[in-house]
Amino acid sequence: MPAPDRPLRLLIVLPSWVGDIVMATPTIRRIRDAMPGIFIGALCRPGMDQLLSGSTLFDELHVFQPHGMMASKKAANKVRPRQYDTALLLTNSFSTALITRLAFIPRRIGYNRDTRGMLLTDPVAPPRNPDKSWKLTPIVDYYWNLASHLLDEDPVAWSIHTPTTCTELPLALPKDTYMELGSSDDDRAKAQAILQAAHIEPGERYAVLNPGGNNTAKRWPADRFAILADHLHTTHNMRVLINGSPAEADLCDQIINLAQSNPISLPALGNTLGALKPIIDGASIMVTNDTGPRHIAAALSTPLVTLFGPTDPRWTTIPTTPLPDGSSSETIIVADPTLPPSESANDHPQRCAIEHIQLDRVCQAVDEIIVDT
Repeated sequence: MPAPDRPLRLLIVLPSWVGDIVMATPTIRRIRDAMPGIFIGALCRPGMDQLLSGSTLFDELHVFQPHGMMASKKAANKVRPRQYDTALLLTNSFSTALITRLAFIPRRIGYNRDTRGMLLTDPVAPPRNPDKSWKLTPIVDYYWNLASHLLDEDPVAWSIHTPTTCTELPLALPKDTYMELGSSDDDRAKAQAILQAAHIEPGERYAVLNPGGNNTAKRWPADRFAILADHLHTTHNMRVLINGSPAEADLCDQIINLAQSNPISLPALGNTLGALKPIIDGASIMVTNDTGPRHIAAALSTPLVTLFGPTDPRWTTIPTTPLPDGSSSETIIVADPTLPPSESANDHPQRCAIEHIQLDRVCQAVDEIIVDT
């Protein structure tokens, strides 16, 4: 019996990384609004349930451990009792397609990548250049195109992504379409306890610095983050919180030891991904490398300065809410602003080393965005 065109029970297989999940939220909201009343579940790795706590996008979250010989079978066993009739894979991997096949989900939609086409009922062609290389495409549009296939609507016209600058690409997302996140009561209570432990009073202005990143090549030097923390404190009278994962606690401590203004380590206060959302939401500004908290800040409309080294920012062009004066709430600083739009920073790791971003450029961007807010 063929699967219905309109799903009654839809499983969305979420990406692994924080930023990618946040960039998927416009697509998921589009589906939620276009198909009211259907049951939507999500399959995600551990920890991402904290990112999605308080969200209205899903009816149920299935958390699975993606590692181990039996990982796919265990994940399939977890979702099979829900009897999903359709799976939408926002991932590109063979293993996640195998999960949906082992779960006996009749319709399986995803990009035809990683030799998994035989596992999909609806293999969607990914965007490529004429020479078959990957086309430079913002991830938000990459996901949006999968929703178009599910909803039987016009696909994204990949030709819209014609590079004219080295910092961003035009988006296919409709105007006033943004990323979104929620927070649970537990998230807010935990965040309040952390801010109290940091001696930040209600209404007091503070900044969040995010010096980490899964790739050390993405990390702006710690000594410059320390000077930036002092600048925010002395010039703008802001307390400064240094954010990082538990594995980045030593990096946070290094910056604190280098700074003169006594910034505060969030890992040392037991911060969680769930609590990070309301903490960022209450911040006056965030300065971050190219990593997941950048997208959290953008989804929560927190003014943002993002530093890009040898990763091309156009892959992660995102919609941001405007500041009161109509300007963007995000300032992107790239290591080499003279790189031709036809070139990718990913192909020039030395020329685009993040160390080339000078401190005065970041301080100026911070000063300008704080004035605008």
